[in-house]
Amino acid sequence: MAMKFTKDNFKTEVLESNIPVMVDFWAEWCGPCRMVGPIIEELASELSGVAKIGKVNVDEENDLAREYNVMTIPTIMVFKEGSMVERIVGFRDKDELKKLLDI
Repeated sequence: MAMKFTKDNFKTEVLESNIPVMVDFWAEWCGPCRMVGPIIEELASELSGVAKIGKVNVDEENDLAREYNVMTIPTIMVFKEGSMVERIVGFRDKDELKKLLDI
């Protein structure tokens, strides 16, 4: 299951992670977000221990969305060693998302 990232755990779980982290910025009302959601969940299961996969609900965590300049959702970011290394906007299929992690 994908992790839930919040302002309270983002630093620890994402920025200080020793494995790659994929963060899906999403919202309940967003159609494309609902399409990519099951793919994010699949990746979370498949890559457990190799990468962290999680979600940030922009309605609940608007400070995080603002900090990372999320203007359109879904926005998916990959962090490695505390830095954002990839950023895409919009629906992508599973293979494209997996390639972003480069693992």
